[in-house]
Amino acid sequence: MPGIIHVLKTQGNEILNALGQHIGISLISLLIAAVIAIPLAIILMKHKRTAEIILNITSVLQTIPSLALLGMLIPLVGIGTVPSVIALVVYAVMPIFQNTYSGLTTIDSSLEEAAEAFGLSRSKKLLKIEIPLAMPMIISGLRIAMVMIIGTATLAALIGAGGLGTYILLGIEINNNSLLIIGAFLSAILALVFSGLIRVISKLSLKKIGIIFGTLVVLIGGISGYHAIVQPKATITIAGKMGSEPEILINMYKELIEHDNPNIKVTTKVNFGGTSFLYKALKSGSIDMYPEFTGTVLESLVKTNKSVSHDPNKTYQLAKSLLKKQQNLDYLKPMQYENGYALVVKKSFARRYNLKTVSDLVKVENKIHAGFDPDFYQLSDGYPGISKAYNLKFDSARTMDSSIRYKAIDHGKVNLVDGYTTDPQIQEFNLVALKDDKNFFPPYQGAPLVSEKLLTKYPKMRQTLNKLAGKISVTDMQKMNYRVAVKHQKAPRVAHEYLVKHNILK
Repeated sequence: MPGIIHVLKTQGNEILNALGQHIGISLISLLIAAVIAIPLAIILMKHKRTAEIILNITSVLQTIPSLALLGMLIPLVGIGTVPSVIALVVYAVMPIFQNTYSGLTTIDSSLEEAAEAFGLSRSKKLLKIEIPLAMPMIISGLRIAMVMIIGTATLAALIGAGGLGTYILLGIEINNNSLLIIGAFLSAILALVFSGLIRVISKLSLKKIGIIFGTLVVLIGGISGYHAIVQPKATITIAGKMGSEPEILINMYKELIEHDNPNIKVTTKVNFGGTSFLYKALKSGSIDMYPEFTGTVLESLVKTNKSVSHDPNKTYQLAKSLLKKQQNLDYLKPMQYENGYALVVKKSFARRYNLKTVSDLVKVENKIHAGFDPDFYQLSDGYPGISKAYNLKFDSARTMDSSIRYKAIDHGKVNLVDGYTTDPQIQEFNLVALKDDKNFFPPYQGAPLVSEKLLTKYPKMRQTLNKLAGKISVTDMQKMNYRVAVKHQKAPRVAHEYLVKHNILK
């Protein structure tokens, strides 16, 4: 509870903003889905075969994993709200269409015959008899769709659309239960509130429901149009992956660019999501740059038959040349620090057995009870490889979710875990990353990955961004990550203070 209260105090405005984004995305998606599904069900109520085909199509669309759908939409419509809304509409159409169609086609035939006997026209029969009788089913479909939308909308954070998913995903990423609980709790409350509102609206007359629906459409359309016309579009868009470290870096880039180019406006997309989403967004032109690691480039983003060198400069040069050749992307000079794999122990454990390097673990291998991320435990560049390179045979090693391994070592359940050299938990839990004295792990230096179009348009941008080349040590990044991820200080402030302290900015 103290952690939750601290987050609410320090990030209250950001949480309210995320809540507003979540509500906006959810309402827009529900309205569009309703506009598509309800009229379609009305049109097809007398065409059973066609209705079944449509229902099968919408059912198949629901089986597409949301992450896959978002990934497919990025090259087509870019990032942000638009692809998020499209994905949510795809998932919401089926329950609304199915319930509306079922409600309209299960009306007692005697009532239909009575309406025809009274001479009601097709439109009057629909408005006076069929829709009112089908309304409970229609409302049920809307409630199911709304709950589904609010839950799935948490993934909108992965492509820069914001919302409460930012806190859920970030909480998982940095092992912060306070952020996770806030995001999940507010999402659940939002689902309950909207479900209740739909239930209240269902008790109103059809005319009043139409007025409310029309007002929402006009209001949301007007707000969207206003923002599109009035708000200036950013000249440059910089994005970052989940976590405090990318957020710090992209704020450094932003400040450096705006300092050297006062006429350029920069917008940042924080906690964007995974590597593949960012890479697709960069190639499609939805973003202009993002910080990427040299090892990740060679392992995931380019095709190469060459083995990864343990020389940081050779790794960077190979990554730079392949990105230019294969994707026509520019990879600017890297910073000093590397955010690579590390074996981590408590400082007290390291002092007791005089552990400074991975090689030192040989003398205490019978005392090691390790906890590893499943990927690290299995991959050749993880535990199997390092145990062979250093001839290590730990007393026990087990897998555990990456989000709990630091808590496990803090509570004494294990005494060695895998991690990354700049993780804020190393400082938070008084740990130490042992030096990889045989250079087993490949280099993971961070550097700006930039579109060629940006550097062609602004040639001096290269010089601006290269001000960070060779800067920021592992210790510097650990401390900055700790301030943002654990102490909840603002990333722009932490970034600015580093730039000023190291005379990169005056």
